[in-house]
Amino acid sequence: MKTLKTILVSLVFTISIPAQNNLKTFSLKEAIDYALTHSPTYLASETDVKSAKARNWEYTGIGLPQVSASFDLKDYIELPTSLLPGQFFGAPPGTYVPVRFGTQYNANAGISVSQIIFSSDYISALQASKGLVELTQKNLQRTKIETQVQVTKAYLNALVAKERFNIIQTNIQKLEKLLHDTKTLHENGFVEKIDLDRIQIAYNNLLTEKEKFLRLIGLSQTLLKYQMNYPLTDSIILTDSLIQFKDRITDIKELQFSPEKRIEYQIFNQQKKLNEIDLNRYKMQFLPSIVAYGSYTKNAQRTEFDVFDFSKNKQWFDIKLIGVTLNWNLFTSGQRYFRIKQAQYNVLKSQYNLEQIKQSVQLEYQSALTNYKNALASLKNQENNLKLAQSVFDTAIKKYEVGVGSNLEVVNAEASLKEAQTNYITALYDALNAKVDLDKALGNIQ
Repeated sequence: MKTLKTILVSLVFTISIPAQNNLKTFSLKEAIDYALTHSPTYLASETDVKSAKARNWEYTGIGLPQVSASFDLKDYIELPTSLLPGQFFGAPPGTYVPVRFGTQYNANAGISVSQIIFSSDYISALQASKGLVELTQKNLQRTKIETQVQVTKAYLNALVAKERFNIIQTNIQKLEKLLHDTKTLHENGFVEKIDLDRIQIAYNNLLTEKEKFLRLIGLSQTLLKYQMNYPLTDSIILTDSLIQFKDRITDIKELQFSPEKRIEYQIFNQQKKLNEIDLNRYKMQFLPSIVAYGSYTKNAQRTEFDVFDFSKNKQWFDIKLIGVTLNWNLFTSGQRYFRIKQAQYNVLKSQYNLEQIKQSVQLEYQSALTNYKNALASLKNQENNLKLAQSVFDTAIKKYEVGVGSNLEVVNAEASLKEAQTNYITALYDALNAKVDLDKALGNIQ
């Protein structure tokens, strides 16, 4: 997860760099897809999965037949000496006669095959490697979920800034017409200068806010590009609008919460399974391991360097064998017992961790549900306020146009409408954010 310090440093750096001409458009789905194919964190998690799968195949290969070939060539510059009892050669007992046997050149070429018949360590290692693949896949899924959540919230935040700018732009157009009409009335002596100045001040304030929100759009888009791992100096256009996501906000019906759907719970549960495999490994270590093997070797002994002469009078001698090796560790002075105890404690600890994460995701769900309910209530309230503010503004304009209302009433109504519009957009954004958090808490984001 990106730290706030890193984000701020990146933003400062980005603002100081001139914008480039590269321009791409993104819907929310396209932004998420781009992030999943460019995020270093997600790509690293994908690499972990590939590495775990490769390791699993490595362990699988240990239990398959192992074939090896060898060739050995010796040149005895000086033949080894052996001592034989002297009485063999008529010498006094207790004496030894040095003799040399063999030929100067010796060669051995052979092939050997081995196969594990039974090994508890191999069985456990294979189970653990498969479990590790599942664990890395779940970690990849968690990274994917977090990436989707981060990009979605950043995208919505950029849409909010854009929507607020549009609101300001619309209000400027309304006041611009009112300002023009009021100037005409003032020039013809129908309104006082204070009325014109009051509208001019409101208009100038809107122009200032427009510049502020224009910069805010750039900042929010930079945050989005950062979450997407998109070049910060390139420009983007968001094709979705905030209002089109309103359909995602639905009344709460029957929600089915299950901790098992949460990827965090699944990761802890997988870790528990790995600890159980480790425990079984130590428990099975009292069993023997059995390996079958066989080899075929040819041996050549020469007085001259012609070991590669395969003619009939240059014979190679065959050596063939098959065998079985049984290893049985019968007594370990208590080592095996205490390894089992340690593994049992690890399983117990993982069970405690599983219970803790279960409580944690339940708390997160309850918090997300409460926040969503509050956001829904606030959104409905702000929606009603917006309708009322729009109605008041329309009435004030009509009254002013027919000469029965004051421009002060129009200015106040415009300020109230702008505030209601801002509050509504903020409430809509909060509700959408709360919905994202609720979906994540329910395990619906995959």
